Amino acid sequence: MKRIVLLLALTTALLSFKHQGLHIGELADDFKLKNVDDKMVSLADYKDAKGFIVIFTCNHCPFSVKYEDRIIALDKKYAKKGFPVIAINPNDAAQYPSDDFESMKKRAKEKKFTFPYLHDETQAVATGFGATKTPHVFVLQKETDGLVTKYIGAVDDNSDNAKAVKEKYVEAAVDALLSGQSVTVTETKAIGCSIKWKK
Repeated sequence: MKRIVLLLALTTALLSFKHQGLHIGELADDFKLKNVDDKMVSLADYKDAKGFIVIFTCNHCPFSVKYEDRIIALDKKYAKKGFPVIAINPNDAAQYPSDDFESMKKRAKEKKFTFPYLHDETQAVATGFGATKTPHVFVLQKETDGLVTKYIGAVDDNSDNAKAVKEKYVEAAVDALLSGQSVTVTETKAIGCSIKWKK
């Protein structure tokens, strides 16, 4: 019995460590993932960017679907100001075939995504960031030392109704950074579907 309890505790600890990820003020590692246009994309490719709005999302999750238009709007508003959206699908397609790479291509074309939609096939990027939900947002700012994590959490305060949103967390964070100010709300709870981790 003690061995089972110890094993469960160890498993919980390992899972917690696996998804510990980034904290506010920490540097995010760059990555290289395949985009829906079959080209490899890394953050280093964006030489003129001031930062990034990295969003872990997917095809099948109802929350991700509800946020698609808002994510497109974020990219249209902030890419030209130096903070492009980088969308990443980390889900295990073996569990949800609608999240496979070909389905990602189809969805990006249907919705006319204006941003990269990258396939995190090994789930290493999601693990490194500490993403747990779809959608889950990480706002990064380019600084001398690298990409500094400035905001982690939800897009806004109303996943169900875009018209009823009162707090636009991502917009507030990016607006503050663009004006040279500190982000007031640095962390919120990401609301969405759990990332489907490989078994």
